[in-house]
Amino acid sequence: MSNSYFQFKQFTIWQERAAMKVTTDACLFGAWVAAITNSEKLTLRQAQGNNCLDIGTGTGLLALMYAQKDPTTLIDTLEIDKYAFEQAFENISASPWSDRIQVIHTDAKEFVSTHKYDIILSNPPFYENELKSDDKNKNIAHHSDALALHELLSIIKKKLQPGGSFYLLLPYKRHKEIRELMLQNEFTITQMILVRQSVNHDFFRIMLAGKFKADGSGETMVEEIAITDNKGQYTSGFVSLLKDYYLRL
Repeated sequence: MSNSYFQFKQFTIWQERAAMKVTTDACLFGAWVAAITNSEKLTLRQAQGNNCLDIGTGTGLLALMYAQKDPTTLIDTLEIDKYAFEQAFENISASPWSDRIQVIHTDAKEFVSTHKYDIILSNPPFYENELKSDDKNKNIAHHSDALALHELLSIIKKKLQPGGSFYLLLPYKRHKEIRELMLQNEFTITQMILVRQSVNHDFFRIMLAGKFKADGSGETMVEEIAITDNKGQYTSGFVSLLKDYYLRL
């Protein structure tokens, strides 16, 4: 049984009512997105804030990880499930960054905004056409009937600012599919991280960064990271990304 909350160094994620619980790969993804976007801001010497959209926020985990690293960005989060929305609202309201994060209870396909976003991130439902559970909320969180991958990319295409970037966490088995969908939507993958549970496991997740192809983004950089080493300890790469978040790092 999952813990009812997950304590980070600067915030707490309560999750007893949310179908999508805190996972190690989601934490890795959130830390990676925060690190890469802030590195780009420093490179560009960009002091002003951006606008960020978190599609399918669940407990609010990714938005809070991002807000901790970036003191200026304004973040809108979308969540279709009522219970997850309420959980995210409570988690974000209790955080140090509640004034910069807006939690919106809506279907991402129906969301209307007055502006486009510099940064879009999503840990979308993983499974399409696969066996489901009897729990309706879990099905919404884990299966893509409510938001298929091609629909997600269509939303990103409408909401992303020219020159902006988006970030996705996906199962490794969908890496060929996502490449094809990116081409269809005139996107290019600028960076792809292949993730292993340990150095002895096969890849099980991909973390990718994308842009509009018209932005001239160059070649895709492909790297890999393992969560644990052959002794079951966190790898140096994992520790480097998560040390500002995990209590015991």
